[in-house]
Amino acid sequence: MPIKSFRDAINETLKQEMRRDSRVIVMGEDVVGGMGGSSGVAEAAGGTFGVTAGLAAEFGRRRVIDTPITESAIIGAAGGAALTGLRPVAELMFIDFIGVCLDQILNQQAKFRYMFGGKCSVPVTIRTLMGAGLGAGPQHSQSLHAILTSIPGIKVVLPSNAADAKGLLATAIRDDDPVIFCEHKFLYGESCEVPDGEYLIPFGKANVTRRGSHVTVVAFSRMVLLANKVADKLAKEGISVEVIDPRTTSPLDRDSILESIEKTGRLVVVDEGGPLCGMASEIASLAACHALSALKAPVQKVTPPHTPVPATPHLEQDWVPSPEKIELAIRTTLDQKLARTG
Repeated sequence: MPIKSFRDAINETLKQEMRRDSRVIVMGEDVVGGMGGSSGVAEAAGGTFGVTAGLAAEFGRRRVIDTPITESAIIGAAGGAALTGLRPVAELMFIDFIGVCLDQILNQQAKFRYMFGGKCSVPVTIRTLMGAGLGAGPQHSQSLHAILTSIPGIKVVLPSNAADAKGLLATAIRDDDPVIFCEHKFLYGESCEVPDGEYLIPFGKANVTRRGSHVTVVAFSRMVLLANKVADKLAKEGISVEVIDPRTTSPLDRDSILESIEKTGRLVVVDEGGPLCGMASEIASLAACHALSALKAPVQKVTPPHTPVPATPHLEQDWVPSPEKIELAIRTTLDQKLARTG
């Protein structure tokens, strides 16, 4: 299979789905990127990270729509377009801006099918950027996927590699319910083998990226790459780490996580979201409620501290979970035993 970057895999999938289905449109701030050239066709870089480059040239401005800087209007218009039969892919430039359009998601799109008795579908895909480490400041660097995961009626996707980005995005665009597709900024330049042509990955099915028997590590988005590196390093010492990438947080593949915990008896959860009411806490709760008898040691959580993302570069690097912190958590859970009473 050809090697493709995360960025190119998303771009390719958008083009393939727009060619396959004329109802698919793309809209958002700077998705075209400017008014370059003399032909009258708007085309430029395709957004801040170049993900939508080439779409306007192929599909025109009626299907690739640069919007004003108003997230509430972008997401609101996408919901309305979906109700009329289109399949919009709306770009929310940074997940941090979710507060501006949360009503359109929380109280409208997530509830349309329920309120209308299942008589309508809302096939909206919202692509958005998440993640710290690039010095973008505390208002452009958060990972707020847990907030969205808590909302019933929407699906939340966190691909960790280019192949998953392609397969999950195609599934999102074809889904008849609202989907939030979270892309980590650090992953755009990462590459791996990606299938050509049509490729779909079902929601709610985790990927076991490393097989192991001593400890389970559940990681999300970019944290999967870090967990894999630590697993490879520890394997040289005879420490067998199983790494699970849920790929979607809603729906969540609880069975795969619990099966792994039953096998290893130890759990480390790595998430760039916050330590309170986040996915790390949710997975820890899952283990406590449904696999407590299998646990041989306390669950370890590796998350940022409960603070805003620092603006100072060296503090930001220390804020983000690192391979060293993941390794320490794994070694800690291997050295501990669960105290039992009664």
